[in-house]
Amino acid sequence: MFFNKLKENLKKTKESLDIKMSNIFSNKKDIEEVIDEIEETLILSDVGFETSTKICNNLRKDLKKQLEKDEKAIKTLLRKEMTDILMAEEIDKVDSIELNQKQVILVVGVNGVGKTTSIGKLTKLYTKAGKKVLLAAADTFRAGAIEQLEVWAQRNNVDIVTGKEMQDPASVIFDATKKFSESGTYDVLICDTAGRLHNKKNLMDELEKMKKIIDKNIGEDIHKETIMVLDATTGQNGAIQAKLFTEKTDVSGIFLTKLDSTAKGGVVFSIVDELKIPVKYIGVGEQIDDIEKFDAKAFVEAII
Repeated sequence: MFFNKLKENLKKTKESLDIKMSNIFSNKKDIEEVIDEIEETLILSDVGFETSTKICNNLRKDLKKQLEKDEKAIKTLLRKEMTDILMAEEIDKVDSIELNQKQVILVVGVNGVGKTTSIGKLTKLYTKAGKKVLLAAADTFRAGAIEQLEVWAQRNNVDIVTGKEMQDPASVIFDATKKFSESGTYDVLICDTAGRLHNKKNLMDELEKMKKIIDKNIGEDIHKETIMVLDATTGQNGAIQAKLFTEKTDVSGIFLTKLDSTAKGGVVFSIVDELKIPVKYIGVGEQIDDIEKFDAKAFVEAII
């Protein structure tokens, strides 16, 4: 079921790659020319220059070790190399849903990526696992953001800490962390944050301030992580966003959205490879249950 949804979400990316790959193998070419064109195709699909080069250099080495060098053999090796890129951080990828300890999750990302909806889906995932969730509506500068998160809280039947519109977002995080720590009844605190603040404030400094409040108010025995919601349609701009957010908030995982709207889903490879941040979740639809743990092998098989 999940793989079918994933294939549908990645249909545009797959169609784009299929056309380019078919052109590569349509005429008789030597192996070096084929690999050069594969590298160009990966770059054009937003895999990124450095990551595309790494994949194709490894592809060359692999091909030297075997006799089969036809289209099927090359694609099989290409899938392996691309899967290896995405799985490189798997050892460090904590499955926080299965953790038998309390945890606080800071959710970051620019406006328009689907952050609030993704929080709603994450909340559902945790409540299905038997966790008691508390939400914090710290996106106080975007009109309607608090109300949107309140709707998701109601749908999931969970509690929420809210402030007033234009209130200092960090003060909401302060109140939420205090409630989380002092009540002793919650397993998970999920904090929404702004993707853009009032022009007199700096977004990254505000997020850094929230992170410090969490570290101060939440004990070391509680698992903490920062999930960045990333819109796949942004391409290499997404990689730039991830780098900026990581510098201030130590992003520990990516939640990938809007794969069905783009032919350039390759950005995930450069983010994992260059920033060493694993993809943890993927949105596979608009409904509250349309969220899955990321599967690197299934992802690659769905596009090549």
